[in-house]
Amino acid sequence: MKLVGKTAVVTGAASGIGWATAETLAAAEACVIVADIARDQGEAAASTLQKKGFKAEYVHLDVTDDMSIAKFTETVQAKMGGADIVVNGAGWGQIKAFWDMPLDVWSKIVALNLVGPMKLVKSFLPKMMERNSGKIVNVSSDAGRVGSSGETVYAGAKGGLIAFTKSLAREVARYNINVNCVCPGPTETPLLFAVPEKHLEAFKRAIPFRRFGKPQEVADAILFFVSSRSDYITGQVLSVNGGLTMVG
Repeated sequence: MKLVGKTAVVTGAASGIGWATAETLAAAEACVIVADIARDQGEAAASTLQKKGFKAEYVHLDVTDDMSIAKFTETVQAKMGGADIVVNGAGWGQIKAFWDMPLDVWSKIVALNLVGPMKLVKSFLPKMMERNSGKIVNVSSDAGRVGSSGETVYAGAKGGLIAFTKSLAREVARYNINVNCVCPGPTETPLLFAVPEKHLEAFKRAIPFRRFGKPQEVADAILFFVSSRSDYITGQVLSVNGGLTMVG
């Protein structure tokens, strides 16, 4: 699955699933815009890809900040003429009982996992519509499909991202733009390993494969959705979770 001549924006690309996705798309010969709030890590990620002979560049992005999104989009469009592919990989959550979670944490979770991705997509859509082509992949979570104890606000935001994916897919199909969603289960990322050990063991026991997912396994699903092999697929949600949930 080659992406020759394509420009791919990947948010949260400095680590975890975002990094695996950036590397996978770069290996498929896309020019990858490494987008992340962590400047040092983002620059290091882009440099690593460049040293491997891939086309990549770091551009700073805070998806919770409107001015940052505007500046980011302007930079990418000035340098690359826009984006052919947008992968919303940035995300964050916190495990805590719903009634104990402070309102400012609610706001951060919703801004980062739902509102920010929506705003970023909106900023790149006009050029995609003008070219009559584009691929958008939103990285949600199985928490948004079936719920997750201790992650109620996060699940709500990720569920919103799934609904956004489906509705946007209907609106932009006339412009030959595909919008799909990948829902990872527990995956070996810094976010997962911030969870207490007792929770990790409970997660693992609930997974039929008895192991956590690897970022690369999620990146492979994203590669499928941004490649020409998914040209007739839109508005779909794919769980990559080792069988943890089996949603019909």
